[in-house]
Amino acid sequence: MLVMHAASAGNTTIDAKLDSAKLLMGKTTTLHVNIEQDKSVNGMLVTLLADTLNAKVEIADKGTADTTDLGNNRVQIKRDISLQAFDPGTYQLPPIVYVVGKDTIKSKQLSLTVDSIKVDTEGKIKDFKPIIEVPFKLLDMVPDFISNYWWAWLLGIALIVAAIFAYLKWFKKGINPLKPIKKRLPPYEEAMQALTALKASNLWQNGQEKEYFTQLTDILRVYIDRRFGIKAVELTSSQIMEKIRQNKEAHIANDQLNDVLEIADFVKFANMHTLADDNEIAFQRSVNFVEQTKPVPVIDEENAGKEGKQ
Repeated sequence: MLVMHAASAGNTTIDAKLDSAKLLMGKTTTLHVNIEQDKSVNGMLVTLLADTLNAKVEIADKGTADTTDLGNNRVQIKRDISLQAFDPGTYQLPPIVYVVGKDTIKSKQLSLTVDSIKVDTEGKIKDFKPIIEVPFKLLDMVPDFISNYWWAWLLGIALIVAAIFAYLKWFKKGINPLKPIKKRLPPYEEAMQALTALKASNLWQNGQEKEYFTQLTDILRVYIDRRFGIKAVELTSSQIMEKIRQNKEAHIANDQLNDVLEIADFVKFANMHTLADDNEIAFQRSVNFVEQTKPVPVIDEENAGKEGKQ
């Protein structure tokens, strides 16, 4: 016999029904819970937070929610709950409580009669069927609004982790990852452009010899770093020259560089005043060093020969 009761509040309705209003002691019956509500709201079956409906009727299995889209922004949520009792009697089951938003909805009360097992005193005693042991599930301790929307919580955590990563990698360092990065010029072009700008600044003509030689050697240090992979920015003049003499591509112009670094050290550290010719010569030797050590274009001889025959 199917027993059914329904209740509603606002746009949400709930009904509960039993497969049978009578139950043999130790056996189970199914309580069907049916909820219809708007798709945009979340709810929770408060009744399932406990393991019993009352002191005599236990929840053997809380089941899982099955959601169906009804259209028109409505959904139907079904849940089958397995009940079990071990004491004979007739029990009034408490309403099934469902909380959605600020509303609390309760189904009507159902009645369940538990019959005792008839014992044949004249026959052989038969064993009871084993009691159903419900395995412990950690998710049973989690409210429905969390377990049903686990993917949303996982997405939220992923977004938080991504935001922390972006902050540490870019924004904390003042880097805007959305701003296009300007492509840097090759070492030779960058150095020649910087030398041209230095010449146009007229530093030594205005009595700033120390600043002039500081910028001149800085240009050469950066060029050597990028062109030959020598960390010249971190080395002294003598250390730079030692590295240059060991480099097959750079040693041919080491005299040009050595003269510039020597006079620059005298100006920067010994406060020596230079003549105009000294400044011009140092600049020209810097240009010569960059020109003599610039990369030589690689010619594809095979393709070049084919083109010449055409």
